[in-house]
Formats: sequence, structure tokens, C-alpha cells
Amino acid sequence: MDKYLIEMQQVGLCQGLFDPELARPWFERSLERLGQPSCECCIRFVEKQEIQQLNLRYRQQDKLTNVLAFAQNSVDECGRIVLGDVVICPAVLAAEAQTQEKELLQHFAHLVIHGILHLKGFDHIAECEAKEMERLEVMLLEALGIRNPYHEDSL
Repeated sequence: MDKYLIEMQQVGLCQGLFDPELARPWFERSLERLGQPSCECCIRFVEKQEIQQLNLRYRQQDKLTNVLAFAQNSVDECGRIVLGDVVICPAVLAAEAQTQEKELLQHFAHLVIHGILHLKGFDHIAECEAKEMERLEVMLLEALGIRNPYHEDSL
């Protein structure tokens, strides 16, 4: 049995932008660094309309977003922890990378890690939580060889 079971949905939406399979090792290495035992999760790629609908339904925000995370933290019939789902909109991700002059794959990695941290219970509503989440994002990205996305010199 694989330590981490990662289901990928609607990967065709990434065509021409990036290889969605890159998310798999990022997930695995990040979960390992966070001390997560074996688990399963899903990465779903969606169109703009779907992510906006999900954002409205679950966060009461009628606007586009780049990533959403739906933590489940249950145990399946095999005894494996089910972390939940990370939903990414490739079109929003690509537009942000271009607008913010960020390297596309580095921004993709950042959003994957951001989603993982939400699945693990981290949030950025309060300033102290946001700082801790940002610190973990930077640490996990650096472990993947990606510079701090919050510093201007890394753009």
C-alpha cells in the first residue's frame, strides 16, 4: 500500500499550462515533512465557474479564487486517514502567475502547499495564524528548492 494515495481529477484542464502530476511529489514530500502518516486526498482541477460557485457556497464569497481546501480528516474502511480535497483553478493560477510576474510552476507548487496546510488545519484568518501558515509555506517550498514567494527578490 502506498504511503500517500493522491487522486487527481480533471487533469485535462491543465493542458498547455503545466503537468498536474508535478503536484504528486510536492504533496508527498510536504506531508512527510509535516509528519503526516499515510493518508489519502484528492486534487481536483476546475474551471473558473466551478471554483467561484464553490467559493460562494462554502465561503460565502462570490468571486474567483485560486485554491480551496475541504478538510475531511476521517478514516476510510482500510484505516487510512482521508485528509480531504484540494481544488485548484488552473486558469486563475496561470493568470495570477502572469500578473504577479511569478514563475508558473513555482506558483503552482505554492498553491498546492497552501492547500495541504489548510487540509492540516492551518488558516490565515487571524494575523498570528497567517504568519505561522506563511512560515510553513516558505519552509516547505524551500525544501522543494523553491524560493520564498513573499519576498520581491524571488519574483
